[in-house]
Amino acid sequence: MSGPKQEVYSRRSRLSAARLCAVQALYLTEFTDRPLTDVLSDFLNERLGGSALQEDGEKENPTPLVPPDPTVFTALVRGTVDAKAELDATINASLDGERTTARLEAILTSILRVGVFEMTHCPDVPPKVVISEYVDIAHAFFGGPEPKLVNAVLDRVAKAVRADELSPGGA
Repeated sequence: MSGPKQEVYSRRSRLSAARLCAVQALYLTEFTDRPLTDVLSDFLNERLGGSALQEDGEKENPTPLVPPDPTVFTALVRGTVDAKAELDATINASLDGERTTARLEAILTSILRVGVFEMTHCPDVPPKVVISEYVDIAHAFFGGPEPKLVNAVLDRVAKAVRADELSPGGA
């Protein structure tokens, strides 16, 4: 007799899930007075993994979610919170016109902060991966021009801090 089926997820999918959860956790911290340790604890103990309902015609079926890498999730959240002022300065310098992080939607700001943190503080992750991952996250939340903004900001940051890793054609 065997137990419940264990899903096997790739390292890449667990890293992608960690990035998404980090953005969600940071968004949550913007709207609550809860200590960061409480938010991290909630995500690590209650919100990571699980399932979501997926529509299949007339029915909704539970579909397992990819469990995020908890170490990467925690490092991204803590690092982004610790470097918030530096990240906002970098983002603001990369925005066009009168836009600033203070004037952007909170979820967009969270996406940019985590993306810029990973671009500037995680040299083991290639710049093109960082850009692709956070543009994908932006697409999950926005159907308008916001993913292009995320792409533009992260591309500018990559060219400023990791130009040697980019191909001659850019990211």
